[in-house]
Amino acid sequence: MTAALPAAETRAVGDRTRRRLALLASVAGSMLVAMDGTVLLVAQPSLGRGLGASVAQVQWTSTGYLVAVAALLVVSGRLGDRFGHLRLLVAGVLGFGAASAGIALAPTVGWVIGLRVVQGCFGALLQPATLALLRLAYPADRLGTPIAVRTGAIAVAAGTGPVLGGLLLEHLGWRSVFWINAPLAVVIAGLALAARPRTPAAGPGPSANPGSGPRSGLARLDLPGAALLATAPAVLVHALAEVPGRGWTAPGTLLELALAAGLAVLFGWHERRAADPIVPRAVVRSMPVTASMAVLLATGAGLNGALFTATFYLQDTLRLGPLATGLRVLPLTVSMILGAPAAGLALRRYGPRRCATTGTLLVVLGVTGLSRFGPGTGWPFIGATFALLGAGFATVMVTATGSVAGETPPGYAGVVSGLKQTAVNLGPTLGIAVAAGAARPSGPATGPTALALAVLAALALLPARLLPGAPPRAATPAPVPARRPKEKVR
Repeated sequence: MTAALPAAETRAVGDRTRRRLALLASVAGSMLVAMDGTVLLVAQPSLGRGLGASVAQVQWTSTGYLVAVAALLVVSGRLGDRFGHLRLLVAGVLGFGAASAGIALAPTVGWVIGLRVVQGCFGALLQPATLALLRLAYPADRLGTPIAVRTGAIAVAAGTGPVLGGLLLEHLGWRSVFWINAPLAVVIAGLALAARPRTPAAGPGPSANPGSGPRSGLARLDLPGAALLATAPAVLVHALAEVPGRGWTAPGTLLELALAAGLAVLFGWHERRAADPIVPRAVVRSMPVTASMAVLLATGAGLNGALFTATFYLQDTLRLGPLATGLRVLPLTVSMILGAPAAGLALRRYGPRRCATTGTLLVVLGVTGLSRFGPGTGWPFIGATFALLGAGFATVMVTATGSVAGETPPGYAGVVSGLKQTAVNLGPTLGIAVAAGAARPSGPATGPTALALAVLAALALLPARLLPGAPPRAATPAPVPARRPKEKVR
C-alpha cells in the first residue's frame, strides 16, 4: 500500500506536467499561425516593392494560403483522428516553419506564392491538431481554463503581430518576418513531443477499430468525400476573396459561388451514401457542434467585416497613420485578453446558450456602434466600440470552442477541430466580402456597411438558442434530523 502511493503520486505529477506542456504547445502553435497572418499584412507592401510584384500578385500571397487552408482543414482533422494528432501537429509545425524559411529565400514573387500555398497545407495540418491536443490532454469538465488561455493568447498574437512586423521590417527587412518562424516551429515541435498526452479510451470513432494503423486507415478513408470537401470550401474562399476586386455580381463571382454550392450539394449526397463518411454522422447529428460552427461563422464575419470597414474609416476619412490606427483598435485586443478568462468562468456557471447569446449581442452592439462613426466622433466612443467587439467575440470564441471540444463524439476530435477552424477562417473572408459589397466606390460607407454587418452577426442568435443551457447545480443534501436519545426502559 505504501509503495503504491508514491507510484500514484508520480503518475499524477507526470500527468500534470504533460498537460502543461500540451497547453504550451497548443498555445504556441495557435499563436504562430495567428501572428503569421497579421505580420504578413504589414510586410506585403515591402515584399511587393522588393520583388517588383504587382498588387494582384501580392494579394495572392494571402489568397493562395487561405485557399489551401480552407481546402484541407477538415481532411487534416480526419487524418489526425486516423493516425494521431501528435504526429500531424509535429509534421504541420515543422513543415510550416520550413516553408516559411523557403519564402525568406525566395528569389521571385512566384516562388513566394507557391510556398505560401505549401505553408497553407502545413498550416491546415497544424491548426486542428492544436485544439485536439488539448482535448486529449484534459478531461471534458476541465477544458474551460485551457481554452480561455488559448483564446487570450491568439488575441495577443493578433494584436502584437503588426507591431512585431513593423519592428522587423524597419530593422531587418521583409524576409525577416518569415525567418523568425523557423526556430519557433522547432521549439513548438519539441514541446509537443515532450507532452505526449495519454490517448483516451477508444470510443465508437476511428480509433476504436482494431488495426487502424496508417495503412488500413488510409485504405478506409473516404477519398471521393475528401476530394469534394477539399474543393468546395477552396472554391468558396476564392470567390469571396475576389469580391473586393470584382464585386458580387461579376460573372466570375457568380460562377464560382454556383460551383461551390453545387459541390456542397454533391458532397452531402455522397456522404449520405458513404459507408465511412469523411464527416462522421455522429458529428453531423451533434447539435452543440453544428450550432457552435454557425455562431462562429456569423459573428466572425461581422467582427472582421467591421474591422475592414473601420480601417478604411480611420485611415481614409480621419487620415490616421498605421500606428495611430493600431492604437485606436487596441481596446479590442485588450478586451479579448481580459474577456477570455471571464468568459471561461461564465461558461461554467451559466452554460453555452446564455454565454453565446450574450457574446453575440455584444458583437452586434459593437458593429452597430460603428455605424455612428463620423468626423466628430471622439476617441472614447471609438475605444468603447472596439472594446465591445473584443469582449463579445472573446465570449463567443471561448463558448463555441468549449462546446466543440466538450461535446465532440469520442474518436472525432480532429475532424471536429477542423470544422471549427474552417468556420473561423471562413468568417473573416465572408465579412470582408460583405463589407466590400456594401462599399461606395471610394471606400466602405460606415453607416450602411456596419448595419449590414450587424444583421449578419445577429444571425448567430438563432443557432445560439440551440446550444445547451446552464449546467445542473449540485443538489444540496437535506439536513439529517438529529436522533432523539432512546428512553431507558425502567
